[in-house]
Formats: sequence, structure tokens, C-alpha cells
Amino acid sequence: MGSLGLRLRTRPIPSGPLWDDAYMTSPARVRLADVTPHIALGPLDGRYRAAVAPLVDHLSEAALNRERVHVEVEWLIHLTSNGVVPGAPALTDADVAYLRDVVATFGPDEVAELAAIEKITVHDVKAVEYFLKSRLAAAPEGSALHDVGELVHFACTSEDINNLSYALMVRGAVRDVWAPAATALVDQVAELARSLKDQPMLALTHGQPATPTTLGKELAVLAHRLRRQLARIGSDEYLGKLNGATGTYGAHVVAVPGADWPAVSKAFVEHLGLTWNPLTTQIESHDWQAELYADVARFNRVLHNLATDVWTYISRGVFIQIPVAGATGSSTMPHKVNPIRFENAEANLELSSALLDTLASTLVTSRLQRDLTDSTTQRNIGPAFGHSLLAIDNVARGLQALSVDEALLARELDENWEVLGEPVQSAMRAASVAGVTGMENPYERLKELTRGRRLTAADMREFIGGLGLPDDVAARLVDLTPASYTGLADSLVGFLDA
Repeated sequence: MGSLGLRLRTRPIPSGPLWDDAYMTSPARVRLADVTPHIALGPLDGRYRAAVAPLVDHLSEAALNRERVHVEVEWLIHLTSNGVVPGAPALTDADVAYLRDVVATFGPDEVAELAAIEKITVHDVKAVEYFLKSRLAAAPEGSALHDVGELVHFACTSEDINNLSYALMVRGAVRDVWAPAATALVDQVAELARSLKDQPMLALTHGQPATPTTLGKELAVLAHRLRRQLARIGSDEYLGKLNGATGTYGAHVVAVPGADWPAVSKAFVEHLGLTWNPLTTQIESHDWQAELYADVARFNRVLHNLATDVWTYISRGVFIQIPVAGATGSSTMPHKVNPIRFENAEANLELSSALLDTLASTLVTSRLQRDLTDSTTQRNIGPAFGHSLLAIDNVARGLQALSVDEALLARELDENWEVLGEPVQSAMRAASVAGVTGMENPYERLKELTRGRRLTAADMREFIGGLGLPDDVAARLVDLTPASYTGLADSLVGFLDA
């Protein structure tokens, strides 16, 4: 018996022919899983691919393998060009160019080749090692590359290659794709703020009429908040390590005891443009990833605030959406122009932030010297940034299709003269301090006049006229209207350019 006094009855799930007849279609459907080219399981690789495609070059499985090849190539070049391993031949400029061309030409054929090797090795990084050794074997006759095959992956554990590859991937995705898109959007918001800096608007605090502002100033607040997060993201570090199976340089020291391996490692990591992490277990600790993802998630949440605010302005009629020719807002209500760009953005920002939060909390923990939870977790970095990039694209497109209903804003202001109770009681306070009599209890008097009432311009001016304020103060208040009571709002937008 449930808490509401309802008896729940259950019966077994049917099975056998009757179940099959009832729940299977006839004739049998085509198996969509067998269709080629393969149909995307998720929307980022299907419906929304155009918006997020630039991230494929950085955060896909193929991009991971390309970066692995890149790191292995650069490690080989680093060892040979610096004479780290005694007896290793020096590479010529042509040899180095050949190696780097392996990375530059890494494409669909190489992706397929690596996949075939991995089916045999059942190990992704070992497959990369064998792939690169096959390229060394195919080098021009007489090349020193034929003699350095055992320096491929020398003294490395898989995580030496993986951590550097992920750092390069994420850095490229942020700097080359995500940050430029985010910056362009924030610049778009800032420009919209500048264009509307003089547009007076009734503010709403707690959903109630409040001290007027300008539409531009409110957008400027959001642009400023987003810029702060971009500045944090721009200063985030990308760390890397190369120190062996448990971070001790054990194999390195035994194989080549004369080398200063921490110095070699530091120089190599910094050669890749990363920050060297001197103390790790088998894995690089991923703290830098947690820091970055927290900053990107915070950017997402501020942008989510922008999306919900703009949606609300659209709902109020402050913003009018410009209809797109041929587009349909509702399948049954012809008049509708729905704020789908901002709703889509909200959902994708929430998905992105959830993934980023999970990445940040999961990646900072690894049992003892290593466990494998980070491996599968990091494969979801792409979707985390993809949902954010899709949201950025939607907000940018949504903002382009807005116009302002100035008449509505003017009407709202003119219907709320009671908002001038604030400046009137503040002027009375100032006059009282200056020795003007009759200014007692200014707040309480304005509260009695305005609270729960709608005042007209005549009501407010009559009240001001009977206060006995100095002439200049009274004149200033009589000239004040809700539309002109915006303080320094227009000039505050200028701080965006400071």
C-alpha cells in the first residue's frame, strides 16, 4: 500500500510469440546500425556537426592518434639532435623533414592503417609505435632513419605520450577554435551594448519595477563578466611530463646513466610549448585540466545567464525577433517566432558544464601510481567543448536576429513613476543634512506615497512641489522622468573599452 492509499498491481512481462507479435513491426525494419556511411549516434556528429566540425581536428580519436605520432616524432628528433643516447646517428635536415611530414600528411588512410595495427596489438599507443617504425623503414635509402628505430618510444610509458598529446589537443582546441568563437561572441555582445547604451529601460529586481537602467548597460554587465572568464581561460597552463612508468626516470637512468634526464624532459616538454610538470606518478596529474574545465564551465554558466535574460527580454517584448523567411515557429500556431537559439544554447551549456564538471572532478584522482579511469574520461573532452561551441554559435545567431521595441520600453517607464521615489527620498536626505527643515523621515514618507500604488507624473510632481526643497533641487526633481533616471548607465558601458 502506497502513502496515498493506492494499491499497485504488477504482472509479469509477456514473452514468446504473443509478445513478439505485439511489439515487433512487420515487415522487419532496416537496421540503421548497418547503414554506411555510419549514422551518428549523437547530435554533435549528426544534426549539429557543421557548428562543431572545427573541433574534430583537435579532439577526435583521429586527432589523438595524430598528436601521438607528433609527440613520438618530436621525441625521436629531440633525442638524436641533442645527442642524448650515445652512438645514435645524427639526423639530417632531410630526415627531420621526412619525419615531420609523417605528421603533416596524417589523414584518412593513416587513420585506417593505425586502426588495423591496433586490432593486432590491442593497444593504441603500441600501434602508434609500430606505425612510426614502418615509416622509418620506408625512408629513402641511406637515411639515418633506418638506424634509429629503437629510439621510437624510447624509455616511454604510454602515458608519457598520451598526456602530452592531450595537452596539445586541448590547447589547440581552446586557442584555435573555442576561444576565437567565444571571443567573437563576447565582442558581439559588447558591440550591441554600445549601440544600446542610451536606450532607457525599466529594470526589474525580484521581477518588480525598479530603478531604471539602459538596455546597453545591462548587456555590458554580461559582456564584462564573460571577458573576465576568457581572461582566466587565456592564462591557464597546459602541463606535460615525460618521466617513465612511475615518474622516476627508472628506465632512462639504467639505459643512459650519463644523461641529465629531468633536464632532457623539461627541454622536450617546453619545446612542445607546454609547461613541464616535474613531479608525477605514471600519469600527469591532470590538475591543469580541472582548472581549465572549471573556467570554461564558469564561462558557460555566465553565457547561460545571458541566454535566459535575452529569452526573458523576448518574452516581455523588449526584444523583437526578426522572422527568417520560410521558417516555421510552431507546427500549429502560425504567428509564433520562438526564441529557439537561446533555448538551444541553454540546453547545450548545461550539457557542456555537466561534462566539464565530471571531467574536472574525475581526472584529479588516480589510485596510487595509476588507474585507467582517466583514459575513457578524457575521450569525452570533445563533446564537452562541442556542446559549448554549439551554444556559442546559437547565441551569436540569435543576437543577430533581434530588434528593440523602443515604444514598449517607453510605455513601461511612463507607467511606473513610483520608481522616482528613490531619488526623491535621497534628495530629501541630502537636503536634511544640509540643514533644510521639513525633510524628516524621507524614506517612510515616500514608502507611504508609492508602495503598492501606481503614480502618475502629476502625482509625483505635486508631492515634490509640496516638500519645501531648495528651488534648484526641486527643479531637478520635477524635470526627472523614469526615462531620464538612468544615472551613469550610458557612460558605464565605456568600461568595456577600458
